[in-house]
This record gives sequence, structure tokens and C-alpha cells, in this order.
Amino acid sequence: MIDLKVLRENPEIMKKSQSARGENPDLVDEVIATDDLRRAALTEFEVLRAEQNTISKSVAASKGDEKSVLLEKAKTLSVAVKNAEAIKNTAEVKAKETLMGLSNFIDPLAPVGGEADFKVIEEVGTPRDFKKEGFEAKDHVELGKILGAIDVERGAKVSGSRFYYLTGMGAMLEFALVNYAIASANKNGFTPVIPPVLVKPAAMEGTGFLGQAAENIFHLKEDDFYLVGTSEVPLAAYHMDETLEANKLPLRYSGYSSCFRREAGTYGKDTRGIIRVHQFDKVEMFSFCKPEDAEAEHLRILQWEKDFLNAMEIPYRVIDVASGDLGASAARKFDCEAWIPTQGTYREVTSTSNCTEFQARRLNIRMKDTKGTKAIATLNGTLVAIPRMIVAILENHQQPDSSVKIPKALQSFLGTDKFLPVKN
Repeated sequence: MIDLKVLRENPEIMKKSQSARGENPDLVDEVIATDDLRRAALTEFEVLRAEQNTISKSVAASKGDEKSVLLEKAKTLSVAVKNAEAIKNTAEVKAKETLMGLSNFIDPLAPVGGEADFKVIEEVGTPRDFKKEGFEAKDHVELGKILGAIDVERGAKVSGSRFYYLTGMGAMLEFALVNYAIASANKNGFTPVIPPVLVKPAAMEGTGFLGQAAENIFHLKEDDFYLVGTSEVPLAAYHMDETLEANKLPLRYSGYSSCFRREAGTYGKDTRGIIRVHQFDKVEMFSFCKPEDAEAEHLRILQWEKDFLNAMEIPYRVIDVASGDLGASAARKFDCEAWIPTQGTYREVTSTSNCTEFQARRLNIRMKDTKGTKAIATLNGTLVAIPRMIVAILENHQQPDSSVKIPKALQSFLGTDKFLPVKN
């Protein structure tokens, strides 16, 4: 949620931010107008209530005809106060709803444009030339069958399209990735968390996922629960309605959970394999820190993501995501994209967003220091999204005999340095 004081002082900056996102800049004026109505309604209510209190005191001290007149006036004021309170309450709800419709201020350093207007920050590693090595690369679906690691056919039979089974070494690879990710996060000061994956509307709305991202969320209407698309949601809401001690910041959490996404609007896109699915597991980093430390924390999270990809021995690139492709909460976002050989392109495997004070304001999370209470910043970053990392490992480390070399970082978790084809 945007700080109204900042918004009133800088409406043109907010309008520019809205336009850069491809969203309606006129909403800024609407937010200010509804807040003006809220202020006016609050003032009217408080004036009438003060008058009512004064009359009540006068009634107690009066007698005879004077008391009768005052009692009649008190009745009239009582009705007026109730009406004013109802108008005030309605105005407050409308003002909050309108304000909640605004996305976060975009960082001025973020590239402006749509999905394709990202800026490449760096490229790490060199993609293999399989033709020079004398064989044609197989995709992860074919390799998954050969290795007995991925079963998309039975996944579709049981649950429909975009579902899958990880079997044998595929399942073991997930456990290895999760264990390595949690160990890495723990080393970097993150407290491991296994959060709930069903959350109340306040948690989902507070993190900013009930706006433009709502179409991709599974909603259990009968119980009014939402299935999370990322553990960012329960991690952000972990300290909802709390005031944290500033001298204990940053507070860092690494959440492991299943994630659920409807993938609305992607009909016919990535239908083969496990790149775009409805259910997957992920380890997410989340940080609560002082606003003045958020930019540096963002770069730290990005570096931890890069460290993980380096350990997987996979070529990748880092991009600065363009304004029109940012989520509502993000002021700036970096994606790490792994090279996928059979697609001949880079695909997102991790991302990290600086959400500044936006989510914390919506979730009523503050920090306290010697000078009082103030806003706090939140940041998130994917350490590993399992299916896409499995795709990247299988395709990049495959061998001519369809075996797959295991990155050294995972070998101790798997007890082997190579996945071998399963004998039928």
C-alpha cells in the first residue's frame, strides 16, 4: 500500500509509475479524491460528536424547560452523529479499496517497457554445443522417461494437463535440491520455515496477489481459502499486525512449500513437460529489513540466487525486469534465467523482488526503534523452483548415452555422480 502522505506530495511521480506499468494513471487522482471525502466525513463526524458530548454535559446540569430543549436537541444530534458515522465508515472503506488498487512505486532504475524490454545485466557460463560433441540433445521429457525420473502421462491421467509425477531419481533429485537450498539459506542467516499453503484473504490481499495476479490463484470458495502460488505469501504475512524490533533486523526466512498456479492465459504455451505446471515445490527466501537497507539486501538475495545456480553448473543470465512485467508489489525485480538447450533460449528459474514498504503497509507490519515506530521493507527471492531446475539440470548435463552428470554440489545428497538410464 502506498503512503498517502507521499502520494499527495508526489502525485505526478505516482502517475508516471502507473503509466510505466501499463496501468491507469487516473487512479492516482481517484485515490486522492476518495481520501478527501474520507477526511471531510471524519471531520464532520468528529464535530458532531464533540457537540453531542457538550450537550450531554449540559443536560446533566440543566433543569425544567431548558433541560427539555436540550434533551430534544440531544436526540436530534444522536441521529446526526449516527448518520455521520455511517457516512464516515463508508468513505473509509471506499478510500482504502481505491488505495489498495494502486501498485507500488517503480524504482527509477528499472527499465521501462513490456515483457520484452528487460535489460540483460550479465551472462554466466557458456552453453554447450551438442553438435560439436557429436550428438543431438534430448529434451527433459525424453530424458525423464529414459531415466525413470518424470512421468507426465500418468500425471495427466490422474489430474489433467500440467501435472506430473517425479519418480525414482527424479524424486531423489528434488530432495537433493531442497536440502542443498535449505542448507545454503541457513548458512546465509535464513530461518527454515514450512508454512501453510492455504491462507485467508487478508494474507493474499496484503501481499498484493489479488489484483492483476488474481486470475492465476486457486480459490476455495466454500471455505474462503486461497492456495498459495508462492510461500512468499505466508512468509510475508507471518508478522502481520506486528511491530518488530529494529535492532533485530533483518529477519530472514526460507520457506519450503508446494505452490499452486492456474496458469490462466497460457493456453497452448509450454504444454510439453514440466516447465509450466499447476503444482510444484519451491524454496523461497524472504527478508524483513529497514527501508534504507532494502536496496543492498536486494543485491544480497540476487547473489545468493546466483551462488545456487553456479553450484548447479548451469549457464544462465541475469535480467533487470521491465516496468510492465513487474508484479504489483515489486518496485524492482531481477530474474535469473537458465539456458535450456533444446529450446535454444534462457528461461526464468529464479527471481527476486524489492517490495519496499508496500506489502508491510498492507499487512500492518512496522518496526520500532528509539525514535518510535515506522515502516519496514520486505523482499523476496526464489532460491530454487524444483521443476524448472530439474529441466535445466537434465538438459544441460546430459551425455551421449542419455545418462546425466550430477553437479558436484548435489552428489553427497544423492550418493552418486551420474543418473543412468533405467533398464526396462
